[in-house]
Amino acid sequence: MAVTADREHITPVHYRAADGYPLDLEVLTALELRRRVLAVPHRGVESVDLLCLLYVSRGRYAHMVDFETYRCSTGSVLTVQPGQVHRFGSMGGWDGWFVVARSEHTGARYPSSGPIGDPSELPVHVQVDATARSAIDGTLAQMENDAHLDSPVALRNALLFHQFRGLVARLQLGTANSETSPGIEPVVLQRFRDFRAEVEREHARWHAVAPYARRIGCSERSLTRTTEAVAGLTAKSFITRRIVLEAKRLLVHTSAPVATIAETLGFDEPTNFVKYFRRETGTTPGAFRTASHDAGARPPRDPPGQPVD
Repeated sequence: MAVTADREHITPVHYRAADGYPLDLEVLTALELRRRVLAVPHRGVESVDLLCLLYVSRGRYAHMVDFETYRCSTGSVLTVQPGQVHRFGSMGGWDGWFVVARSEHTGARYPSSGPIGDPSELPVHVQVDATARSAIDGTLAQMENDAHLDSPVALRNALLFHQFRGLVARLQLGTANSETSPGIEPVVLQRFRDFRAEVEREHARWHAVAPYARRIGCSERSLTRTTEAVAGLTAKSFITRRIVLEAKRLLVHTSAPVATIAETLGFDEPTNFVKYFRRETGTTPGAFRTASHDAGARPPRDPPGQPVD
């Protein structure tokens, strides 16, 4: 049984550039982002079909992504991927940049250089050092300037794409235990990416490791070694984490009964889903839904810090 979204709790957001802006990627200053966010009263939880990258160059800021509040400080970079849900926090107290792009801007429309420079390889939160901060500030300022050059749209799109891929590669350099680490063999990385893609497609149908291992063509033990090396957790835990995330999304952003959500996620009995959810989260689906809706009326709070004009 399909679950449909309850628009009272979630707002779908599609790429929409400013009037007259023709490009697939837009670079905004924190000031411009603040103006746009505050122009929409009672802005709440949003589901995006675009790519967002937020960089804090100065100050402190809190932002919710997929039910976790990330408390950012100078040098923080947040990435919100297509399909994720997020919510802006208080817009004062920080300075920096915000990049928004069509999801296909980093996909097949442009030449691929593999996982290097691919934003889908980034964790939600990256903290960079002072040297990287200087380079990131310079890159984003250059991208904003280049976006408004008096030159053909196709040329500017291509230029921004390559600049953005370079920016992402720089962020990958600063990511500890990154999947792009040269210490991980390419065959292991590819196996993990195949597994991750299969979990994204099949998590509501396959809860065990065995069918994924068969699909990928390796043993369960080999698949677990792969996920431990790349993601730092077992293959079973990786599957469980994805199922729980989807359960949370459905509980918070739809009005579907718990029994319907259980069926959607492949549980034969609602009671089994309730036990599974309680074991993994420490609370029941109903209690999680109630608590999330109560908290959803309030945006994430910024951590204490100096105000930024």
